Amino acid sequence: MTMERPSGGAGRGTRRSRRASRMGATARGLVGACLVAAACARRPDVARPGAPGPTNGPNGTRGTRAPDLAAVYDQMGLVTARGDLPFVGTVAHFASARPDSTLVLLSLSLANRALTFEREGDRYRAPYEVRLEVRRDGATVQRLASDEIVRVATFRETGRTDESVLFYQTLTLAPGSYTLGIALRDAMSGRSTSKDVPLTVPALGAGTLSSAVVAYEATPRVRLDSAPRVTVRPRATVAFGVDTSVTLYVEGYGDATRPSLPVRLVARGERDVVVWSDTAALAPRGALFASVLRVPVSRLGIGVLSLDVVARDAAEAPNGRDSTRTALFVSLGEDLPVATFDDVLGYLRYFASPERLRALRETPVDARPAAWLAFLRSTDPSTATPEHEALRDYFARIRAANLRFEEGGTAGWLTDRGMAYIALGEPDQILDPAGQDANARGRAQVWEYRTANVELRFEDKTASGRWRLTSQSAAAVQNALRRTRVP
Repeated sequence: MTMERPSGGAGRGTRRSRRASRMGATARGLVGACLVAAACARRPDVARPGAPGPTNGPNGTRGTRAPDLAAVYDQMGLVTARGDLPFVGTVAHFASARPDSTLVLLSLSLANRALTFEREGDRYRAPYEVRLEVRRDGATVQRLASDEIVRVATFRETGRTDESVLFYQTLTLAPGSYTLGIALRDAMSGRSTSKDVPLTVPALGAGTLSSAVVAYEATPRVRLDSAPRVTVRPRATVAFGVDTSVTLYVEGYGDATRPSLPVRLVARGERDVVVWSDTAALAPRGALFASVLRVPVSRLGIGVLSLDVVARDAAEAPNGRDSTRTALFVSLGEDLPVATFDDVLGYLRYFASPERLRALRETPVDARPAAWLAFLRSTDPSTATPEHEALRDYFARIRAANLRFEEGGTAGWLTDRGMAYIALGEPDQILDPAGQDANARGRAQVWEYRTANVELRFEDKTASGRWRLTSQSAAAVQNALRRTRVP
C-alpha cells in the first residue's frame, strides 16, 4: 500500500483513496547529520565544513554541503538504495498466530521528487512499481508485485524532497535466514533501483519482544491473527524544534508478568549516556501485550540515538532474548542541515553566549552527549512541559529569517537583517524611504522597535540587495544579544 504524506498538520486523521492515502501525522523535515551530540563510535562520511556547496554554513563558512544521508541511514542499520530511484526502508518483525511463522513488515520511503508526475484532471499522478522477491538457498520462497499510484493536489507537491511517499508490505515467513530483493521502477520514465538485503527472521515465542518501531501513528492490535496497525517512519527520523514527540511501538508475547517495560534512549559512543528513560505501560490481551510510547523530542538532543526496550532486568536476560533495540535520528530539519557537532553549536550563536558555546565545543568527544543533555536541561524555561520552548521559538525565527532575508546565496539568518530579526523579533514598523526602487543606490531601511526604544538602520549602498547595519545599529543589535543570550 502507498501513502502520500502531507507536508504538515501534526495530529490530523487519515483520508484514503483507491490507491493512495494521505497520512496526517507529522511535521516536516528529515535532513540532518549523524553523530553530532551522540558522538557514536563509527562515523559515516559526511560533508566537511567548507566543502563546495550552494549556501553558507552555520559557522559562517561559505558552502557547507549537506551531509550524505544515505551514509547516516546505513550506519543506523536501515535499508538504503541510491541510484536513479533512491529509497530508504526498514524491516520490523512481529509474532503471528502460528508458532512456526513470523510477520515481517517492510516499510519503504521515497520522495515525490524521485517520481515522474502527469496531469490527471485538476490533480497530478505518478505511477510506480514495487517488486519483492524472498530467496533462500538460491530458491525463490515468495514473489510479490505491486503497482502503485501517488496522487497529489498541486504541482508544487510533486517536487517535495522529504519522506512524502510511504509503501508498506507485510510478509509471513518461517524463522531463518533469507535474501530480500527489493526493486522500484518509475512507470513514467522507466528509471529504477534495486537492492538485495540480508534478512534474518527471528522466532517470536513466549517471553520475546517484537521489533521496536519508530512510527507516525500506532494502535495496539488485539489479536495475533491480525496485522500490526502501525504507520512506520522508515527513516526513523524526527526534527528537533519541529516535531514535538515521536511515537514508539513495541509488542511482547506470552503472559505478561509485569505491568510495564523499562525503555531507555541511549547516545552510544565510547561512553554510553542515557538521555531519556521511562516505563512503557503494558496492555495484556491474552498472549499478546503491546505499548504505544510517545517520547518528547526536546529531551533527546541531536544525533543518532539507540532505543533499548527490555522485558526483564539485564541479569535475567543475559542473551538479549528479552530485549530489542532500534535507532532514532534527531535532526534539525531539512532546512537546517548539519554535518558536525560544531555545526550544531554554530546554529546556536545567537541563542547562547560565546563562553557557553566554547565550553561545549571544547568538551571531549565521549563526554559530549552528557554535556549536551545538561545544556538542554539548563536552558529549558519550563521543564514541566515536553517541549523546549526557548529552542523551539529560536529555530522558528531562524527558519523565518531564511525565508525572508536570504541575500545572494547567503542564508537569511546569517545576514544583518536575519541577525537583527533573531535578536529583537519582528519590528513594529519598517520604513524604506527609497520606496520600491530596488536599483536605487544608497537605499536605507529603518526598523523601529517601540517597546525596546531601538531604531535600526540598514543600508544597501550598491543596490545589490545586500543590506548592512550601520555601526551604531550593529552595536544596538549586539547589546540586544547580550541581554537575550543564555549566559
